[in-house]
Amino acid sequence: MKIIDLSKPIQYNAQDPWFMRVKIKHKPHTRAKWLIRLLGLPFKLFPKYFNGWADDTIVHMGVHSTTHMDAPWHYSPTCAGKPSRTAEEIPLEWCMNEGLVIDMTHKADFDEITVADIELFLQQQQLQIKPNMIVLIRTGRDKFNGTKAFHKVGTGMSATATEWLIDQGIKVMGIDSWGWDLPLPYLIKKAKETNNPDLFWQAHLVGQRKEYCHMEQLVNLDQLPYSGFTVAAFPLKIVGASAAPTRVVAIIQE
Repeated sequence: MKIIDLSKPIQYNAQDPWFMRVKIKHKPHTRAKWLIRLLGLPFKLFPKYFNGWADDTIVHMGVHSTTHMDAPWHYSPTCAGKPSRTAEEIPLEWCMNEGLVIDMTHKADFDEITVADIELFLQQQQLQIKPNMIVLIRTGRDKFNGTKAFHKVGTGMSATATEWLIDQGIKVMGIDSWGWDLPLPYLIKKAKETNNPDLFWQAHLVGQRKEYCHMEQLVNLDQLPYSGFTVAAFPLKIVGASAAPTRVVAIIQE
């Protein structure tokens, strides 16, 4: 069995934009000695070779800052007229299933991924989408992960392509770009240029009508075959959250 990690490291990176910067405070072993003493254990009763324990505190980390799964609550407070699920309500059955990679690395920056793009790829590779698969969109833009340009470049999913995947029975999908839609700064710019209120965040907003989850900021999709593997992607159980950091792995039976 081979396991391929599809999640980015959680660490401080000065190149990340301010709204997704992670800050973690690492505490050395020696700090714990004084804590234990204050809790009542005399120094003379410390184990002979005890150096204390290391500890760490997440000072700041948004739930969308790293590789994460968006819950339906992120897209809208309701889905099809019912309250949207938050992160802890995502069914675990959705989170481990047969995987499929759809290679869209040929798509240019700001050229959205369409239903026709996906259907052509599936036809060329003789692949078939099955209900409950976890579909991973490979754009190759994870090469910008950790750079200032990450959230500004790349392709992204169209609303019609997102809805089409849901209609095939897909509940969880993911992408190796910063976001699921076209890049946020580009969408803002185009919406202002065209004065079109329907342009912004179209793919996310499919979740107002049809329930699904997507993952963003995946890595290493280039290490996967297009099919023949299992994806495990379990979000942290953060109550009431719009998303949760997720350790995503692909399992290949050899």
